[in-house]
Amino acid sequence: MTRTADKNPTMIRQINVMRSAPGFAAVAILLAGQVGCSGGEAEIVETTGSVVALGPQDVTTVEMATMSSGIVLTSTLNPYLQVEVKAQVPGVVSALNAERGQAVPAGAVLARIEAQGITSQAAGARSGVAAGQANLALAQRQLESARTLYEAGAMSEIDFRMAQTQFEAAQAQLAASQAQAAGAAEQAGRTAVVSPISGQVSERSVSQGEAVDPGQTLFRVVNSGFLELEGQVPVDQATAVREGQAVVFTMDAYPGQELRGTVARVAPVADPSTRQVGVVMRLPNESGSLIGGLFATGRVITEAETQAMVVPTAALRGAGATNFVYVVENETIVRKPVTAGARDPIRGVVAITTGLRAGERVVITPGEITEGARVQNPAAQPAATTEGA
Repeated sequence: MTRTADKNPTMIRQINVMRSAPGFAAVAILLAGQVGCSGGEAEIVETTGSVVALGPQDVTTVEMATMSSGIVLTSTLNPYLQVEVKAQVPGVVSALNAERGQAVPAGAVLARIEAQGITSQAAGARSGVAAGQANLALAQRQLESARTLYEAGAMSEIDFRMAQTQFEAAQAQLAASQAQAAGAAEQAGRTAVVSPISGQVSERSVSQGEAVDPGQTLFRVVNSGFLELEGQVPVDQATAVREGQAVVFTMDAYPGQELRGTVARVAPVADPSTRQVGVVMRLPNESGSLIGGLFATGRVITEAETQAMVVPTAALRGAGATNFVYVVENETIVRKPVTAGARDPIRGVVAITTGLRAGERVVITPGEITEGARVQNPAAQPAATTEGA
């Protein structure tokens, strides 16, 4: 292209590479104007070229990785055991033995409730048992003495039978007192607030000196030795899920980590409201390093794992038979048709069955890219300027 310029002896105009945003392709247009003094007129010559500014985050290397097909569920991971420990008797909390976050064994007394009526009933019942035992011992001695006299002919049969009746009455009275004492002791035992499982106190909702009622929740105890993810799958997929199958878990809170678990339970019937089948996945957590209540994704491995070349799903362009990727060869963008295989939505990768070799550099940045463009590292590219001389 040629045009007439003003009468400047020499003029060079350059527009450097312009980048719209880091990682996006940018086209650099180089305008070089060289002015010659011929007949008092200057001639400017313009040329154009295409450059793609790509940083390390915009390119990845094709590598071999493990791929597997599976059914994906996303939900909250919860401790497999969690219980609410409630007051069983009315009264006032007289002692607190556990705080939030504290580890407790099964049977640990978390708190005690002072219940005056129950305490006095238990004491009275114990006194009744002691009196009944003394009365029975006396009746037994009287019966033995009556038997001796009766066998010697010194006591009538009526008097002997009366001694037997008194002994049996004393036995019955003691049994009744013991039953009453057991009931009172059971009630008194309920004044001790006991954890039915081993685990950690996740919540304490009562203070010492506070009045409580039966059924009121005082503590929550969780056992996080396992975490469970519960969800539902369509009936046609549920037939491929079985107890004991391997599960791969991923969590945003633990980026880059894949944790292994198993299918714990599969519902025998579909939910009548959703027409789907419930599935529970279990993740071991013996060390307690994982926290319950986090959002997670679990993938049930329904087919054997295989090795395949994979690229991030973002690198794949086109659809179906027209899938392709852009690769960097000799710092130049090259378009390559590929055949896509299985996808892993959890890791965000897709297997490439044909069209690529391990070690090739693939562009993963979205946006328009021109085949044949030269690749330039934006870190080495100077800021966009317009210079004139």
